[in-house]
Amino acid sequence: MPGSANRPVGRRAFVLGATAAAGTALTGTATGTAHAAGFGWSDDGSNYVVDTGAQLVFKVSKSTGDLTSLVYRGTEYQGYGGMNSHIESGLGASTVSIRQSGSTILVSVTHGTLRHYYAARSGENNVYLWTNKADTSVSATRYIVRVKKGAFLNDEPDSYTYAPTTIEASDVFRKSDGQTRSKHYSKRRVMDYDHIGWSAGGVGLWMVRSNHEKASGGPFYRSLLRHQSADGGGLYEILYYGQNQTEDQRFGLQGPYVIAFTDGGAPSSALFPGTLTTPWADSLGIAGYVPASGRGKVAGVGISGRNTAYPYTVGLANAAAQYWGPARASDGFFSIPGVLPGTYTLTVYKGELAVYTTSVSVSAGGTTTLNTIAIPSSNDPSNASAIWRIGDWNGTPGGFKNADLMTYAHPSDVRAASWTGNVVIGDGETAAFPCYLWKDVNSGILVYFRLTAAQAAAAHTLRIGVTTAYANGRPQVTVNDTWTSAIPSPPTQPNTRSLTNGSYRGNNHTFMYNVPASAWKTDPSQYNVLRIDVVSGSGTTGFLSAGTAVDAIDLLA
Repeated sequence: MPGSANRPVGRRAFVLGATAAAGTALTGTATGTAHAAGFGWSDDGSNYVVDTGAQLVFKVSKSTGDLTSLVYRGTEYQGYGGMNSHIESGLGASTVSIRQSGSTILVSVTHGTLRHYYAARSGENNVYLWTNKADTSVSATRYIVRVKKGAFLNDEPDSYTYAPTTIEASDVFRKSDGQTRSKHYSKRRVMDYDHIGWSAGGVGLWMVRSNHEKASGGPFYRSLLRHQSADGGGLYEILYYGQNQTEDQRFGLQGPYVIAFTDGGAPSSALFPGTLTTPWADSLGIAGYVPASGRGKVAGVGISGRNTAYPYTVGLANAAAQYWGPARASDGFFSIPGVLPGTYTLTVYKGELAVYTTSVSVSAGGTTTLNTIAIPSSNDPSNASAIWRIGDWNGTPGGFKNADLMTYAHPSDVRAASWTGNVVIGDGETAAFPCYLWKDVNSGILVYFRLTAAQAAAAHTLRIGVTTAYANGRPQVTVNDTWTSAIPSPPTQPNTRSLTNGSYRGNNHTFMYNVPASAWKTDPSQYNVLRIDVVSGSGTTGFLSAGTAVDAIDLLA
């Protein structure tokens, strides 16, 4: 039963709720006559009041569809600053209805073309939510659970309770010790988390994410997940996040995502995307809902041509939906269930770098089985013979200076190593090279390297791979002050902040520079000097000047 591990272990929930759990929830049906003690709903005039029978009582406004109360074990957790929990910043006037179907209570909210739902199951301390955004006529890009001041305290990167100094926009802060905080600093990609929340005093409050099939950005996308300030905290399910976005918005039903209470531990894995099943919701009439029987699966027997030092991920995407799953380390086997019917682009990623694509079609109730996918050697840029290489081609700045820190801190953070400093090939070059380059911070970085006489007698291709850019920042190179490349055209990249709000994820792009033999030093004992400048006519100053994130740099043999 989804959420059964979250159920309080007290006598009321265990004894009086046992009949409903065994007779209804475990069978996955949405009908039944026995319920946990207290299970049901009432109308207080302004709100529908839902008691799950598991020490969780919540209220939904009859006029707006806001979640106005969230009481667990007699303690109110909902609300800060006089605000409710809701879609976006609140929908306003809406049509709200409620009905009970056996062991399920469903609250339906209609606001223009948008449909939103809250569901409660007898004996569970969970609230299941769905949101169907049909078009752009209604602003709905998130659901936020607003949590009362003092209920949970932390000093994690996404908390700014103790960071009073604003250093960028109105959402990046610095503590007195020089560490930085922002709600953007979640550390996690979408594929890295199932739930987000807090635990204190024997109570855990969590947001369990949906499968994100109607979200955008893919498995490696990063967005804000929670925040905490002096006024309270927020837990988010992001329906569409515009920061550093690489895809168009998708429309349709998203969910379920789950507000889950526990006795302090993590929520039940039965609620996680990929394991949660909701046959009890099949007949509830949720707009856009597609049951398991209306979905298919894609499976691959293996992937050859992999670099086993890296994890591989398989993604499916079209304009309507997205999915992903890991490839097994031993042989590359993968299985992606619960896919809506349609034709998808299947992409194989080495780390976060796309190294193979094909097209697959999925039908309801069917399994699309693929024979072993063979990744051509030329598809992985790491396979090209190089005189030297800084980093490796995996679609991330991993291994470069400050790379790990930048997913949860501002570049000005006291913990960041100096963004300047030159690099010598053969002397820890990857760890010495900064993960980000900015026009106003460290443009003009120098890379020193030697060539043999034979190497210096030939032209070579220099490659610089990037993962995103801010304000059209891109690299122009100069060799030995004798040859300078043309200014490359900017590739398509997101047009919002990225490098300063915890994300290097944009569109991977490789810049190619054909360096003539005349540019090299002919004396093998002398260092050649490569200068990399960031060029752009956009951006402002400092860390908001034009910049780019580096994947790998190499000089081909």
